[in-house]
Amino acid sequence: MGKLLALAVVGVVSALIGERLFTLRHKSGASRELKPKRLPNCHHIEGLEFGSEDIDILPNGLAFISAGVKFPWLKSFAPDKRGGIFLLDLKEDNPRPIELRINQGFDLASFNPHGISIYIDDDDVVYLFVVNHPQFKSRVEVFKFVEDDKSLVHLKTVKHELLSSVNDILALSPDSFYATNDQYFRERILVYLEIILTLTWTNVIYYSPNEVKEVATGFYGANGINISPDGKYIYVSDPFGHNIHVFKKHGNFSLTPVKVLQLETLVDNISVEPSTGDLWVGCHPNGIKLLFYDPDNLPGSEVLHIQDILSEKPTVTQVYADDGSVIQGSSVAAVYENQLLIGTVFHRSLHCKL
Repeated sequence: MGKLLALAVVGVVSALIGERLFTLRHKSGASRELKPKRLPNCHHIEGLEFGSEDIDILPNGLAFISAGVKFPWLKSFAPDKRGGIFLLDLKEDNPRPIELRINQGFDLASFNPHGISIYIDDDDVVYLFVVNHPQFKSRVEVFKFVEDDKSLVHLKTVKHELLSSVNDILALSPDSFYATNDQYFRERILVYLEIILTLTWTNVIYYSPNEVKEVATGFYGANGINISPDGKYIYVSDPFGHNIHVFKKHGNFSLTPVKVLQLETLVDNISVEPSTGDLWVGCHPNGIKLLFYDPDNLPGSEVLHIQDILSEKPTVTQVYADDGSVIQGSSVAAVYENQLLIGTVFHRSLHCKL
């Protein structure tokens, strides 16, 4: 009897794992056929060959780029090179990235930058918020940008138990922000188990010195986050959900769901075009290839342009698609005037003219 019960349990567990692996394969886009769609006026950005995971652009055309993020389960083409923040001036005819110097006292050796966000105060002081993973832990660094000498002054480090696995950040003031947690667990084996079981345990956190609270939950992996130009709506991407969630932002910083836009790809960072409110999204058409890197079966890249997201039928346009032969693992797409920057998790970056 005991052996029969054990065999029954093994059978049920095996069936569950098999079903979950099938679901994961579907959610990761493993079987999706990707037809390349490239833009005619693109070139690689020299000096950004080891990742440009997130990009945020000032109104004057200065683009901040988070480069070199590393995790144990991700491919790295520069495993011994620390991460950094780069600046690209899109007003120049042939812009070239420069790494921003950070003031002494900040631990550069363990700098592992991920998502970034810019906040500009009433005196035009620029604050740069950076998700940092030193020793693969999770925290937020706040810097002040000094344009005269192209440097960053480190102001503070924010740590909190609710900021357990931060992926992206949205600055709301010099002291407050929204942050997305993309994993519930931190241990590598448990992360894989969480992915396989497709758990919806991740969330969005509001942080201020006076209050820290969960404001949205129920994501497979909350990822990119951004805000509408009028400040009324918050957008959150969920890659394994293949969707973007739209929330109404309230005066107490709580969020209420408005709609979910389903897509056919794994959506990563979200950029919002200030003049139109359009969304530009870096996507992973076959995300499983990011986790299990194979040089003979490269992860592809995709950029979507989303117009009128609040309408009943938003317009979704595939602007760019590549099978990995040009860029691998696109994570962000940001526009300035007629220029498009496409960044990746660990590979090269593109500068395109639209």
